[in-house]
Amino acid sequence: MTFSILARDPQTGAIGGAAATGSLCVGGWVLRGHVLAGVSASQGAAPSTFWGEDVLSLMQDGEEPQTAVDRVTSSDKGHAHRQVSALDLHGATGAYTGAANDDSKGHLSFAQGIVAGNMLSNQTVLRAMVDGYEAAQGDFSRRLLTALDTARSAGGDYRGLLSAALLVLHPDHPPLTLRIDYHPDDPVKALEDLLRRATTGPYSDWARQVPVSSDRDRTLD
Repeated sequence: MTFSILARDPQTGAIGGAAATGSLCVGGWVLRGHVLAGVSASQGAAPSTFWGEDVLSLMQDGEEPQTAVDRVTSSDKGHAHRQVSALDLHGATGAYTGAANDDSKGHLSFAQGIVAGNMLSNQTVLRAMVDGYEAAQGDFSRRLLTALDTARSAGGDYRGLLSAALLVLHPDHPPLTLRIDYHPDDPVKALEDLLRRATTGPYSDWARQVPVSSDRDRTLD
């Protein structure tokens, strides 16, 4: 019931993901990340938040993304109803799509990134997401949201969209985790507006002074 993208920005080394769905609260359900491990997207007909967290733990311990995905999914008796994708700090990826998820469904890797989806209007949505991201202008966060917008334009979730989310991590910056948990008209546009508000003005100035992974003692000027 969701489409998502995970990617690494080769210019900055940031990792991140974005997701949208025809249901509520996609950010809380789907996206997970750790600056020392990578990012994951756990989704599907009966998504397991444990999958996304367990994959990250294995990658932090040194497992390759696909190995981590294989280990987590093979031990779950409900795996056919779930989907997960993962990306590590170097841009390597892994994924699994359970057969019991509604069509169209699948996942697709590209250079330093991966897209995944289920309940898609058509199979071209995945390719459109990749093409939208790779052709997008602007910084990493905005390119991730362009991928969501392109996927929606290609058909997206066949029920329409109600929620959207963005997660971006970098050791020198505070986590950027933005969520539109419910928007009956256009959650992707609402997320774009929230991103603008979060990266400009007083909020952005304050966020540049809080502790980060590379400087845990940072404080206000």
